[in-house]
Amino acid sequence: MAEFTMELNDEQKEVRDWLHGFAADVIRPAAAEWDEREETPWPVIQEAAKVGIYSLDFYAQQYFDSTGLGIPMAMEELFWGDAGIALSIVGTGLAAVGVLANGTEEQIGTWIPQMYGDANDVKVAAFCSSEPDAGSDVASMRTRAVYDEAKDEWVINGTKTWATNGGIANVHVVVAVVDPELGSKGHASFIVPPGTPGLSQGQKFKKHGIRASHTAEVILDGVRVPGSCLLGGKEKLDERLARARERARKGGERVKNAAMATFEASRPAVGAMAVGTARAAYEVALEYAQTREQFGRPIIDNQGVAFQLADMRTSIDAARLLVWRASWMAVNGKPFTAAEGSMSKLFASETAKKVTAQAVQILGGNGYTREYPVERMHRDSAIYTIFEGTSEIQRLVIARTLSGMPIR
Repeated sequence: MAEFTMELNDEQKEVRDWLHGFAADVIRPAAAEWDEREETPWPVIQEAAKVGIYSLDFYAQQYFDSTGLGIPMAMEELFWGDAGIALSIVGTGLAAVGVLANGTEEQIGTWIPQMYGDANDVKVAAFCSSEPDAGSDVASMRTRAVYDEAKDEWVINGTKTWATNGGIANVHVVVAVVDPELGSKGHASFIVPPGTPGLSQGQKFKKHGIRASHTAEVILDGVRVPGSCLLGGKEKLDERLARARERARKGGERVKNAAMATFEASRPAVGAMAVGTARAAYEVALEYAQTREQFGRPIIDNQGVAFQLADMRTSIDAARLLVWRASWMAVNGKPFTAAEGSMSKLFASETAKKVTAQAVQILGGNGYTREYPVERMHRDSAIYTIFEGTSEIQRLVIARTLSGMPIR
């Protein structure tokens, strides 16, 4: 087990500086254009693939970093560049985590490479969990997967929403209900291979922020996938469902569902994204406050501005430390006995919203215009308190973990 440390090693620093350079030289110059276009920035993703950032190898190296700091460090630097473009680059990772969390070694080796493609033929993947009537309330999920034993196929019907890369993905990972009587414990995850009949893109959403990231509905109409596309396999699913039924009879509630397993693994990474956006806004505000003069002196000389900047930096550093702690715990198999993953996501996402709002305020009228990036950063920051579990859900998870109540 790696010791917890707040100091990056030389190799990690080298990777951090490399990512920062890509974010500064490639992502930031393109940010305003793709935000206005509200389209997937394929040229930027391809550039990331060419240099090795958008690749299975890169994310595997960071994911299996024994210190746990590889992924949060990478997320912070990329989202420091721009949240919308960065999400287009890393969005495939949520689907990949879904396979890693629930799939067999064969499924991991087969499907994750197809999610990324290569530098000459870039692909993306989508993780499809939320539904029009089932966001935070995963127990209300209606998408059904029924096993056709004669053909060893699963038949999936339903509508997913808020899916990053939904409909344009090469590989979709879909969470569906296989046993409605078990509520959220009766869910399973499936791979929907490219070109599968019955899967189509529904509405593409025009969003407040992260507008360079494609978000859409995914329609599943009689989608048939081979039995081998059930993540983890049917034997493992049957065993898990049997345990869930037994616990339900005894009043127990301790079996995790497939979607929750994915979100638990990814929450610290989302916190790191929020830290990156907050840090970017803080740096713009700090530079502005040092150079903008009013009444014959830089505005940072005014206590009202200086104290805001002090609070902004303090909150950012505190958020980063919570993210790093949770990431280290996850990699080293430490249980989240106090919902440390949710803590990191909650505090970092709320910090991003507050810090970006303060940055707009410090820039005044300039901060409210699209001539300065803090306006975009403020719009982007709103998503962190919503996706992959709202702040309210994070507080619920934390409270129930502390009290010993079941997390449904």
